[in-house]
This record gives sequence, structure tokens and C-alpha cells, in this order.
Amino acid sequence: MSMENEVTLNGEQISDEQSGINPPFEGPEKLLEIWFDPPKTGTDASTGLGLRSVSREKWEEMLDIVRCKVLSVIRGQELDAYLLSESSLFIYPYKLILKTCGTTLNLLGLPRILEIAREECALGSVHKCFYSRKSFMFPERQSGPHRDWKEEVQYLDNLFSGGAAYTVGKMNGDHWLLWLMDNTKRAESAPSSPLLSFTPVPTASSAVQEVPADEPIDYTLEILMSNLSPNSRQNFFFPPVHSPDSDGSVVHTNGDVATTAQSRALELSDRLGISSIFPPSLTQLDAYAFDPCGYSGNAVISPKNASLGEGYWTIHVTPEEGWSYASFECNVPASASSEELSHLPSSFPSLHQLIQRVVDIFQPGNLSLTLFVSNEPSTHDSPIENAQSVFRKALMPKGYKRTDKITYEFSGYDLAFASFTL
Repeated sequence: MSMENEVTLNGEQISDEQSGINPPFEGPEKLLEIWFDPPKTGTDASTGLGLRSVSREKWEEMLDIVRCKVLSVIRGQELDAYLLSESSLFIYPYKLILKTCGTTLNLLGLPRILEIAREECALGSVHKCFYSRKSFMFPERQSGPHRDWKEEVQYLDNLFSGGAAYTVGKMNGDHWLLWLMDNTKRAESAPSSPLLSFTPVPTASSAVQEVPADEPIDYTLEILMSNLSPNSRQNFFFPPVHSPDSDGSVVHTNGDVATTAQSRALELSDRLGISSIFPPSLTQLDAYAFDPCGYSGNAVISPKNASLGEGYWTIHVTPEEGWSYASFECNVPASASSEELSHLPSSFPSLHQLIQRVVDIFQPGNLSLTLFVSNEPSTHDSPIENAQSVFRKALMPKGYKRTDKITYEFSGYDLAFASFTL
């Protein structure tokens, strides 16, 4: 990437001298999630591997379009977690989650994803698609459809029918953007105290998929943090992996670069408590420490109760002063009260505990939280009703003030959004 003479942060111009040798890095990620209809007949219908049968090389071809690389992969029983040079890729049999930061071209990879699914797995029908991101720190550095939210929405609308776009939060402050298409057929039900609801209108090009009655809850928590404390930021700067020899040549100081990057990231994960956000005995962790700074981690969470299914969490950290940022995303449900999601293992953190564990690690000056949960056809109560209260109780004792509180009710999904500042 080429350097800019000047960049803008919160409306103020920052010179090269102020920003340092390297241009600023855009921490806030672009998050794309696609759900395919499982095939009813054919080889894949019997194996159930779906997208997991696609080779790493095929996914790397797609990621070349996006402009990022695979660093490593961990494989669970139900999903594969790819750690990328710019965030993460998660592959389930019939669901794909691509999360990329910086100036990556996330949405430009979508046509290739659809092509791979069709050609490699005979998966031609998409019944859910989600795209979301926090407001950018440096929007002028983006390219392609990511230059503007309207361009991103138009790009998605050209690929899928029945989508809807939303801005959540203050347009002149931190806000969260969401585009979603959900053509899943559900029974009619009247939402309680609806603040907003919509029903996508299926067309000939967007087939309706019947939801199984026992489909598990779809749950995504994001904690998006900026202005990390100096004490937290310094943990994510690392000594060089290389050092000059006496003759001026460069030699490895700690063996293989990738091995060193992974080992020091895992050591840091243990020291800061990242490894124990969920029970270590149920966690398969993959992490990478970038040179000279930055951290990425993926974890596959495997409950002993197989009926709960596997989930993931992912963390990405940009620690430089002036644009420090850290994100935590998790699709493992966390109870918002003793009554909700009581089927979860007692060793799992509650939503309150989870938020506090993450915030204690990164000590952000500002953060926003989003909890996005399916409300049908799960037999369990949605944690959304109590989520806002949990957000407040987890953060206010630490000195945070809530600056925004928004709840949405969609057809099939509920959303709680809140922003806090010290």
C-alpha cells in the first residue's frame, strides 16, 4: 500500500510526522456471512462436508481478490478457522464468515465465493447473507465498493434480492452499519414492542428456505474497542523477529518467523488471559503476533455436550497510538440471565463475565457492543431483552458512561447495540 501525505482522524488532518513512518492502519473490520441451502441429493448430501471439502488453495485464490493471505488453519469437528494476514475466515459446511480489516476488498471476494460453492459443492442457493461493519476511522483510504456505505449496499443489492440496509447509532459519531438478506420462511408471529420489523419479499431469484424446527440459536456478539489504554497497547508490540549479523546480513533470532510469531502470540494469550476467556480445556487456540506490532487470534470452542455444536471467537488488535483498536467476536451463546440459555455448560462465561473479561484485557476508552440473535424458531428465550441491562451493569462499575442504546427487532432476528466511553 502506498503512503499518504496526510490522513484524517476524527475530522483532523494528521501528517506523516505525526502518524509515524507507516501509514495508519484501519482496524475496524468488514464482516460478511453467507448461508447456503444444503443439497437434498448428491454426494455432498451424504457426506455433509459442504464448503469444508473445498481445498485451501481454492480459498486462497478467493482471498487474493480480497487482498489478504492465509497464515494458518485450525480444524474442529464442525468448522475450519483460517487466520488471515487481515483477520479471519470461518468455514462451516453450509456457512462462511469472512472478516477482513485494513483496506481489503471484502465484498469483491463474494462472487468468487458463490462460484466456488456452486462449482465445488453444488451449493447454488443462498438463503441468508449478512454484511456489517463499524464506521471507518479513515474512510478516504478505502477503495472499490468500500469507499462509501451506499456503494457497498448497491453492490450487495446487485447480487441478492430482498436485502435491507440499516445504520445503527449516531451518523456523526461511532455507528454500526448492517445489510441483511434473510429469505427463510417462518411462521407468522407478532413481535413484542416492535421498534422496527421487516419481511424480505422473495423473488424468483431468491428461493425461500424452510427453517427446521430444531435449528440452533444463531448468536453473534461483537465488542469493538478503540483508544486502548497505554498499558494494554504495549503488550502488543514485539521485539524484531530478525536481527542483523556482524557482517550486516539478516538472521533469524528465534527460529522460523511463523513459528516465532505463533509461539509469542500464544505466550501472550496465556499471560493476558485471552486463552481462558472460555475454558482452556474446551478451546483450540490459534494466534499470531505481527512484527513489529499487532495480534490476531482464532479459537474453536468445542463443548463436551455435542448437541450444542462448535463455535468460535476471534480477536484482532491494532495497538498503535492514534488509531488503536481491538475487536472481539464470538458466536458461542452466553447467558444474559440465570433463566436464559440455561442449557449452556456452567463453565462457560455469562454475558456479563464475557464482556468484563474482554474489556479488562484491552481497557478501551471507547467501545460499542452488538448482540445479534435469532428469535425464531429457537425454543429458548432470546437474551436480547436483558442484554442492554447486562451491558450497563458490566461496564458502568468500571467508570464507563453509556452514550447510545438502540434495540432493533427484525423478522427472525433481534439486535442490541450500545456505545460506551470513559
